[in-house]
Amino acid sequence: MDSATTTDPETMDRATGAEAVRWDLTDLYASEAALDADLATAEAEAHALAERYRGRIGALGAEALAEALAELAGVHDRAGRAYTYAYLAWSTDTEEHARGALLQRVREAYTRIGQSLLFVDVEWAGVEPERARQLIESPALAPARHYLELKTEARQHVLSEPEEKVLAEKAVTGWSAWNRFFDETLGAARFSVRGELLPLQQATAKLHDADRGLREDVHRAVTDGLDELQRPLTFVFNTILADQASADRLRGYDSWIASRNESNETDAASVDALVEAVTGRYDLVARFYRLKRQLLGLDTLRDYDRYAPTGEAETFVTWDAAREIVTGAYGDFDAEMGGIVDRFFEGRWIDAPPEAGKRGGAFSHGAVPSAHPYILMNYTGRLRDVQTLAHELGHGVHQWLAREQGIYHADTPLTTAETASVFGEMLTFQRTLAGLTDRRDRLALLVEKIDDTMATVFRQVAMNRFEDRIHTHRRERGELTPGDFADHWMGTQSAMYGDSVELTEGYRRWWSYIPHFVHTPGYVYAYAFGELLVLALYARYQSEGPGFARQYRDLLAAGGSDWPHVLVGRLGIDLRDPGFWNRGLDAVEVLVAEAEALARGEG
Repeated sequence: MDSATTTDPETMDRATGAEAVRWDLTDLYASEAALDADLATAEAEAHALAERYRGRIGALGAEALAEALAELAGVHDRAGRAYTYAYLAWSTDTEEHARGALLQRVREAYTRIGQSLLFVDVEWAGVEPERARQLIESPALAPARHYLELKTEARQHVLSEPEEKVLAEKAVTGWSAWNRFFDETLGAARFSVRGELLPLQQATAKLHDADRGLREDVHRAVTDGLDELQRPLTFVFNTILADQASADRLRGYDSWIASRNESNETDAASVDALVEAVTGRYDLVARFYRLKRQLLGLDTLRDYDRYAPTGEAETFVTWDAAREIVTGAYGDFDAEMGGIVDRFFEGRWIDAPPEAGKRGGAFSHGAVPSAHPYILMNYTGRLRDVQTLAHELGHGVHQWLAREQGIYHADTPLTTAETASVFGEMLTFQRTLAGLTDRRDRLALLVEKIDDTMATVFRQVAMNRFEDRIHTHRRERGELTPGDFADHWMGTQSAMYGDSVELTEGYRRWWSYIPHFVHTPGYVYAYAFGELLVLALYARYQSEGPGFARQYRDLLAAGGSDWPHVLVGRLGIDLRDPGFWNRGLDAVEVLVAEAEALARGEG
């Protein structure tokens, strides 16, 4: 390994080299005054656009509509840039009041701008479908073709302009406010691990430690901390569930997941097929964790043992080494993509160190087409942090390439948003695996990869089942108690693990810190979608060789300019094939079988 990589246990808490890796937000704004000026301009432009076009959208010809949409795109880009700056500044210090106040101020202005422009969607929804189809097919509207197509599909769920304005206005003090409260509550929380008060992200990172006693102490500390926060977190979850139910009722969606499926550009039948396929292969989960229990030499594998390393447990990777590994993996696949990855490091587009008050986890924020993406990490030097970096850089590459599509088509639905990230992880994993010749090292890395696959495919679908239960419970039976949440959590988790993992009493609290349930209800199945899709894409890469890279890059550059099944279909993959998911799950079984063979001393 790189000279900056070590397995000395005493070095695990040393500096990673990421301490000074902070993003440069001046690429967005040099000052808060410049942000305020941009917001004021966007608000004025929105009002002017409304004065010119309100009441006319349905009567505009293709050329005139294209001109109106171009002006609208400019307003969205300007307002989105301001929102990006405020959100990113707050994300690195959620405890600083000034940053929270700025974010709230920008959100309120953003909402006012959005209210001024709601008439566009409302009036487009009223256009007769055949006329809408003819307009959509016009070359002049190509930059917004699929966007208009989606708006036409969703027309029955659009309310009147006054109603839409009320919903947008109340979201600032409703759903959006509860999201911020959730983030700031967990951001300020500290968990006492062996006398040290740690933020959630730093505490849970220790669940990957080889010391079982430490893992158990961490589990107890996080459980105790979540227990103290049980009342506010339960209230947040109940409020989000009620808000979702209210919005669905007002808009006429027939299930809690319907609006998410619509925004993901998929249908209930496809999602149900995915969920059914994954839950039907829970035997792979039990099979893998039985193997892991054996490799760890444990009589019983408990929930805090799931992420324990089975090989070089204390591997420490500096930031510079991680950069070399990930940049090399992308560059080996495609030189152009490797160059884009390097820009994130050179351009200071990444904020890497974990710090008190910083938002936990990791993300890549696509910003707006006129800017560039930003990546947030909480880098601790673990091997899995290298995979996380590869994951977020996949998002970043996707967002960078797709920005050429413009404001209407740069973003992708969640179903394909995870494709580039998971593919980037696979490239990094395969590059690292290829460099290992020792069977034990290969086994350790393979087990770590399967750990991630279990979390990405099976655990996410189990969490989808948890969401299904809590949303249904809230709609049919009213508010949930902490015990109700815990019962639904343990029931859906137990179904996945079977008898291979012993779920402790403390684990009943661990539903309450997962942000996806609050920020993006229904999101989690997209991870399984992305992982299984990537297995298909990687198999095609293996069969086609280097020529595949250009096709893949074209897929990313297409952004959200067409339906996912159409874009992926260009690479010879049929997302609507009922057997598609099972072929991906068969590939997971191959990984498990390979690990079993290595554990027996074969291979």
